[in-house]
Amino acid sequence: MQQGTLMRKVKSKSWKKQRFFKLQDDCMTIWYQSKRTGKTESAFSISDVETVREGHQSEVLQSLAEEFPPERCFTIVFYGRRGNLDLIAGSAEEAQCWVQGLRQLIEPRSFPLTFALVSLTWIRDWFQKADKNKDGRMNFKEVQHLLKMMNVDMNEDHALRLFQDADKSESGTLEGEEFVLFYKALTQREEVLSLFQEFSEDGKKLTLLELVDFLRQEQLEDEGTEEMAMELIDKYEPSETARARHVLSADGFLMYLCSPEGSIFNPHHRALWQDMNQPLCHYFISSSHNTYLIEDQLRGQSSIEGYIRALKRGCRCLEVDCWDGPNGEPMVYHGHTFTSKIPFREVVSTLGKYAFKVRHPSPEPSYPIPSWVLKGAGGADPQQCRIPGKTSLVEELDTPKSASLSPTPQELKHKILLKGKKIGRLEDMLDGPGDEVPDVSDDDNGAEAEEERRRAKVVLDDTPNTQHSSALQKDKETLAQVLSDCVIYCKNVSFQGFQEARSHSRPSEISSLSEAKARKLIRDAGNEFVRHNAWQLTRIYPSGMRTDSSNYGPQEMWNVGCQIVALNFQTAGMEMDLCDGLFSQNGRCGYVLKPLFMRDEETLFNPSDPSSWEGPGPITLTIQVISGQQLPKVANSKDIIDPLVRVEIHGVPVDQAHQETKYIENNGFNPCWDETLQFQLHVPELALVRFVVEDYDKTSRNDFVGQFTLAFANIKPGYRHIHLLSKDGTSIPPSSLFVHIRITE
Repeated sequence: MQQGTLMRKVKSKSWKKQRFFKLQDDCMTIWYQSKRTGKTESAFSISDVETVREGHQSEVLQSLAEEFPPERCFTIVFYGRRGNLDLIAGSAEEAQCWVQGLRQLIEPRSFPLTFALVSLTWIRDWFQKADKNKDGRMNFKEVQHLLKMMNVDMNEDHALRLFQDADKSESGTLEGEEFVLFYKALTQREEVLSLFQEFSEDGKKLTLLELVDFLRQEQLEDEGTEEMAMELIDKYEPSETARARHVLSADGFLMYLCSPEGSIFNPHHRALWQDMNQPLCHYFISSSHNTYLIEDQLRGQSSIEGYIRALKRGCRCLEVDCWDGPNGEPMVYHGHTFTSKIPFREVVSTLGKYAFKVRHPSPEPSYPIPSWVLKGAGGADPQQCRIPGKTSLVEELDTPKSASLSPTPQELKHKILLKGKKIGRLEDMLDGPGDEVPDVSDDDNGAEAEEERRRAKVVLDDTPNTQHSSALQKDKETLAQVLSDCVIYCKNVSFQGFQEARSHSRPSEISSLSEAKARKLIRDAGNEFVRHNAWQLTRIYPSGMRTDSSNYGPQEMWNVGCQIVALNFQTAGMEMDLCDGLFSQNGRCGYVLKPLFMRDEETLFNPSDPSSWEGPGPITLTIQVISGQQLPKVANSKDIIDPLVRVEIHGVPVDQAHQETKYIENNGFNPCWDETLQFQLHVPELALVRFVVEDYDKTSRNDFVGQFTLAFANIKPGYRHIHLLSKDGTSIPPSSLFVHIRITE
């Protein structure tokens, strides 16, 4: 890999160009260049790579299956929404060399090692960037350039003093360990050192009892603190001598504060911690809209990557718009639009590979996919759609074994539940058909279909086409019995009002509502909506006018207990931050148990009416924003940022709030705010807290720098680090905020 390899970079069936790929000496960067011009075309960091797939595991490589064998093909998958890199090696041996090499480089490690590696990688990366003449040394001019790259605006005299202190050889340059010394002096955390010395009698170490005092008094750890203190010393103290004496140095103290145990996110809630034996309707379920689309809703690309990315993010509710295709083969695309099409069988194959695949660090991907939406295809036969290792898709679909109309996620593990039209009722399948003639359930997407027709009309007005125009006519669709039999617990029913639903609907049925319809019901009948969602599933979908794949705010839908709040996963922003924040808990299994008062069919709760709430009164959340560490620059900008922190509360209307710190001029490296923000939460069970870092701009809108969102229930009090995420929701180490959290009643 470090010698370099000539491979084909592939973008389409016709675009296959040779590029020379080479792993840099730092083993952290790969660059590639054109064979013809020799010009370096691009580079990427190993830290940007999420995984490597072997064989024909992309649509582009599948289209070349007859031309190139799978042994020579592989796909590099990046974090976030960056496009994949499809490559074809000259031989199977070369492909394996790169596949196995890359996997070793990106293999997950334990957190302490990762933290140390992040620091070393960060140092090495900056050294290489700043060493302009590549002589392995750095003079003071290169150091000044480095400081600007690192988001530091430092007085020249102070920078020179740090440089001279680190230059032990007095050569006028820094190399190797000297640069490490310079970096450590630059990154000295005075606020952490001050906190350390507050609890340390000699200012040099924390004894076991001093660490216990800190854990109890500041971190509010009240169970097994002595055992916990011992574990932290063993885990994070870098000095063997200190570990043997059961003491924690300042370096070990910082490593603890930057670890999962020192994170604002309760580490116990990262694992599966909620009861999974409640009915499906008692959970919020991570849900996507038009999952196959990775761009806009009118002309965007349909791709199996949409399903892979959504599933890897913990999504459990996928959408498959299935339409009759050529030669009777069902195709997946957005009906009545110009989006591209993918064969239904490829979607099924993808689900077979990824639906229940263990994702690091999430151990629980096995809970059911409760809503696989099919519409428009009368003849799609699941028996013909094979999952690798299975006789057919039907083996993975749930089939009724008992008369339970309200199954639990635990009972349905490793099952796919089909949501769609159905001939007759679930009871008919369980008890045998009665005398009455079975009816075909209504299409519950009446409003959605109407919006699609309206949207399609906007597109088609530009290009008159009789074939498309005729497609807009709603035909009487036939429904295959085998497909109907696969619809068990998610039978589509048209929503006719809460009273009608209470009188005639069943827990095994589901209604879909547009965001506008849902908002009207929230305004007019908030409590009835909450009660309805305590016993039946409701799906919310975006307005048909959101042709750019933008998202609506999911919080107001969760406030009334709507379980399946479908979002466009391909679109980054605050709405997806909230979704990721809510579902980052409970093992990332895609299910979050609703609060007890939202699971009661007789509840009085109305999110818009404070008089309907029961509880001890508001909770006060006090956040001291202390400092920031190594914040990234704004994309495509060389300027040093002026960072500020905004804290947002998303919850019931009376809890919605935001406050922000002042901005710090020209310091994205180690800004210190030391400001206190305070919030009153009346319904903390529904609150999400979003931390946003922005680059202040007095003449235009502030630029996004990073964010982190989590449910209030997952917050740990005390001195905590918040590890920031990019706009795509991916990690951007070592960027973080240091805060102090207090929660009082």
